Amino acid sequence: MEYNEIVTQVIEFMGTFAFAISGIRHAAAKHFDWFGGYVCGIAVAIGGGTIRDVMLGATPFWMTNPFYMICTALALVFVIVFAKNLERLNNTWFVFDTLGLALFTIAGIQKSLAFGQPYWVAIIMGCITGSAGGVIRDVLLNNEPVIFHREIYAMAAVVGGITYWVLDCCHAQIEVTVIVSFTVTCLIRFLAVRYHLSLPTLKDE
Repeated sequence: MEYNEIVTQVIEFMGTFAFAISGIRHAAAKHFDWFGGYVCGIAVAIGGGTIRDVMLGATPFWMTNPFYMICTALALVFVIVFAKNLERLNNTWFVFDTLGLALFTIAGIQKSLAFGQPYWVAIIMGCITGSAGGVIRDVLLNNEPVIFHREIYAMAAVVGGITYWVLDCCHAQIEVTVIVSFTVTCLIRFLAVRYHLSLPTLKDE
């Protein structure tokens, strides 16, 4: 297995755990049972990556390795065991959701490039990988999809993807590219929520 493939898999595993916890926490807020929480965790963890793989003509990543299902189950156990501790942490779901967004954006870019796609396609695929799972989760929970909120979400993934592209064009090491892109995506998301930053809204007549 090539080094870049190992990095991609590690990122996908970390992103799966982070997104699964985010989905399960949202389900807990709606008082779903354990199975419902697991379904929401799965929806967030594999939703975006599945859409990406179908569009790339690849076998969905979770169908080639049971680890993603196991990872979501571990996330469910984690939330159940540490529920009281998590409740003391304000906006824990938001932190995990942001980490998952950044990690899956990078994973989507790397996989798209491995399939020979140009960078503009890879950035779009990264955005889909990072944000589509959250949309599926919100639909299941009957919430307004987060990408339609005024706060910046998908655009953070786009900027993170552009950062990845710029660093790769500058021939930066893969570790540096990943870390900087991850940090940029997270910072944009955190700052947007902290300071209520948003894109201009459309106005009707």
